[in-house]
Amino acid sequence: MKNSPRDPEHTPLSRRGFLVGSGLVGAAGLAGASALQSAPAVAAPLPSTAGAAVPLTATATSTQTAARGKSGRWKPDTTSPRFTVAVMPDTQYMFDGAAVDEAPMRASLEYVVREQARHNTVFLVHLGDLTQNGAASEMTAAGAVFDVLDRAHAPYSVLAGNHDIDSSTTDQRGPTPYLDVFGPKRFRRAPGWIGSSPDGYNSAHRFTAAGREWIVLALDWRTSASGLAWASSVLAARPHSPVILTTHTLVDSDPNGGAAFDAYGQQLWDDFIADHDQVFLTLNGHYWGPGRTTKQNAAGHDVALHLTNYQNRYYGGAAMIRLYHVDLERNVIDVETLSPFLLGGGLGASNELAAQELTLSGDVDRFTMEVDFDARFAGFAPIAPRPSRPAARMLVPGTLAYWRFEGHSDGAALASSTRVRDQSGHGNHLEVAPRAGAVAGALRWSTDHHPDQPGAGSLALQGGKPAGQHLRTVNAAPINTQRFTGGYTVEAFFFLPTTFDPSANGFSALLSQFSSAGQAGKARGAGGDPDEPAVTLSLSGDRELQWCVYPASQDGSLTNWGHELPLGKWWHVAVVNDRSHTVMYVDGCPVVRNPSTRNRGLSTIGKPWLLGGYRYGGVLDQVFVGSIGDVRIVGRALEPGEFMIA
Repeated sequence: MKNSPRDPEHTPLSRRGFLVGSGLVGAAGLAGASALQSAPAVAAPLPSTAGAAVPLTATATSTQTAARGKSGRWKPDTTSPRFTVAVMPDTQYMFDGAAVDEAPMRASLEYVVREQARHNTVFLVHLGDLTQNGAASEMTAAGAVFDVLDRAHAPYSVLAGNHDIDSSTTDQRGPTPYLDVFGPKRFRRAPGWIGSSPDGYNSAHRFTAAGREWIVLALDWRTSASGLAWASSVLAARPHSPVILTTHTLVDSDPNGGAAFDAYGQQLWDDFIADHDQVFLTLNGHYWGPGRTTKQNAAGHDVALHLTNYQNRYYGGAAMIRLYHVDLERNVIDVETLSPFLLGGGLGASNELAAQELTLSGDVDRFTMEVDFDARFAGFAPIAPRPSRPAARMLVPGTLAYWRFEGHSDGAALASSTRVRDQSGHGNHLEVAPRAGAVAGALRWSTDHHPDQPGAGSLALQGGKPAGQHLRTVNAAPINTQRFTGGYTVEAFFFLPTTFDPSANGFSALLSQFSSAGQAGKARGAGGDPDEPAVTLSLSGDRELQWCVYPASQDGSLTNWGHELPLGKWWHVAVVNDRSHTVMYVDGCPVVRNPSTRNRGLSTIGKPWLLGGYRYGGVLDQVFVGSIGDVRIVGRALEPGEFMIA
């Protein structure tokens, strides 16, 4: 805690932002912390005190004690790419001499345990200033509340703030009531415990999430040179683990929600953080209100520096917690702040000050951080590219054609005589389509490819409609006459460049049929266009995938639509027909616009398949601009687990 803007010991700073906009859910439930874009869920209620506020001088009542309930067990999903780290800042005003109210802290810890599965919470950190005076009685009371986590076998860390010890000392201060309660003895058998510095005031912990090890460093109010040397040794022993560094003071906030180093924080940055690339996030309390900033370390990588503290708010902050929802799929960390004690009606429904706190959600307390985790961790934990898989492994039963574009010099142009062999062994080879006006080099080999693609190469198509080129199946290819009445799965990897022009490149095809719907005897009624291809897997001007086909079972067309795809990245598409319905998948996920119309087969009449070309009205109308990777056509419906991206 800090009570003075510039004195390292005492004085208040301005208050900004506070609590996630959550509220009570009915009379029987508590709206707990939720991910930023998810709806609040109903959880078991926290005990109320029959409408009466509990004075700060009161201890937990027997009613509260009886209502504490069962804590449950800690069972995180360690493989999920989504997990949560809970953060509890300064709780000192709840443990101040004779004025002890353990209920807010207990409510927060019980919430973390009770809602562990919903948030996939993997760890809790406390940022120091557990107590106001560091007295033995205060420490004992706070330690008893942390038994909630101990009973659940939940991993957590604590550290000493300036109010927990003699603030004029470093971690070499010797025995204290803090060390008696929260020293190494408490943690030696705790899950995730790595160890502590010889003095006992700095500790290291680990947790497993998203299939990897993460480290939490909990550093003292004033870590000595020997303490930092110990911390360096911990990271050296685990050189590939990302690190969250916690300490009581590091950055102070400004009136706009930003933050800057205090004197000690600058020293800690210079002496330790800047040179340890594994540290990607720091968390501290002490000052109010909340703030954050980002600094680049010696490796040129961002380090997020966050201050969170609510002790200046009503009821000493009511043991508010911050939830850091880490999402490695979306490359974000969603952050929210809440007080389970107040949300659970711990001060009664008629408490106007408590009610005001429930609706505050300033942007310093509820926000989303964008983090490209792979890139950020590449300096110490680079991800090895997925190795190429042999073509033979991709030949699932029913494979009719399989084309891949690897084994060539990057950037080399395809000659007009180039033939791409069908890996299935059925003779459905590809050749460069004869086209007047195609510029030299419009088709090039590339070593670029989707990270989950079996083959390590692709075909780069350049030039577009006026001068581009494409491939087609040879005239004798058996697949030209295949009508797919037994179902089908069509898969392709492709890259959309940032130069994609909706007006110039819209409705170009990854794969299409040479024959038109009219030539196939379709579109005789009002349900189609006789001049368009009988089969096409295209991209609209809005970059929506379109599977527009004329099934053998009907006269009109049937279309599956995808969503707008961001540019500058690789994608995988699969279209599956089970002899009854057709479903499109993007990156293994079904799209929403899959028609319910029953359909079977495709209307083909022995004409070639085009890779990258689209004909309309009997002439080449469009050529795809981008890259096409592995393409596979199977004569049956595959499950998503059988896709090439799986």
